[in-house]
Amino acid sequence: MTLTEQIATLTGARVTARVPLHGGDLSKVERVDLDSGQSLVAKQGPQVAAEAAMLRTMARVGAPVPKVLGEAPGLLLLEFLPETPSSPRSWAALGQALRKMHKVTGDTYGWDMDYAFGTVGIPNSPCRNWPQFWAENRLLTGVNALPPDIVARLKSLADRLPGLLPQHPPAALLHGDLWSGNVLFTGERACFIDPACYYGDAEVDLAMLTLFGQPPNAFYEGYGPLPHGHEKRRPVYQLWPALVHLRLFGAGYRGMVTGLLDSLGA
Repeated sequence: MTLTEQIATLTGARVTARVPLHGGDLSKVERVDLDSGQSLVAKQGPQVAAEAAMLRTMARVGAPVPKVLGEAPGLLLLEFLPETPSSPRSWAALGQALRKMHKVTGDTYGWDMDYAFGTVGIPNSPCRNWPQFWAENRLLTGVNALPPDIVARLKSLADRLPGLLPQHPPAALLHGDLWSGNVLFTGERACFIDPACYYGDAEVDLAMLTLFGQPPNAFYEGYGPLPHGHEKRRPVYQLWPALVHLRLFGAGYRGMVTGLLDSLGA
């Protein structure tokens, strides 16, 4: 069955147009127009079933996310939200929504299933000690795919994590891959897309959001006060997405990784 036929079967409507959408480094994403007048997003990839479960979890706790409209093996149909330029009001709305989501907590760190960014596995086995979780399930996962000099520095840093990170921060519900490209602004709203959810320190999402840019003050006004010492912990949390980018996209991200390690004295 072709993709067009799958969509018609799931929606009961005829597809009139398919338009590629931006992004999609790790999956194929298209806007699909139907003869009913509705538009939706069709996303194809090996992790879309897990993503659907994450979106439903986020929706249940009131986080702004696209509605899941249909599923088939390797295919996810989502509500289409027209994108508009961001504004101070929509950035403030993002901060408020993220704070609300972070107030939802779990019993342990991790998630009920592992995940992946393309070829980079993301183990989420539950753990009650946060530095241990961050070392074993993030910084030291897949080290066989990294240069030996970086691996040695990561192992040295992992030994120091109990002195750098809180032992038992609240296990907040995280987006897990929160950079600006995974936020969709529509009108005065901001919606989360492309989650990689798990429970962990809320500062993980905040650190990721500053890795490739800096949110405006309106975001922080919406989110509220940040924990004391968050600036010192930020590089530890930024190191994980930097390692993911190094593994997925190559040596162009080596400088980012080594720069973060330098800042941590590793």
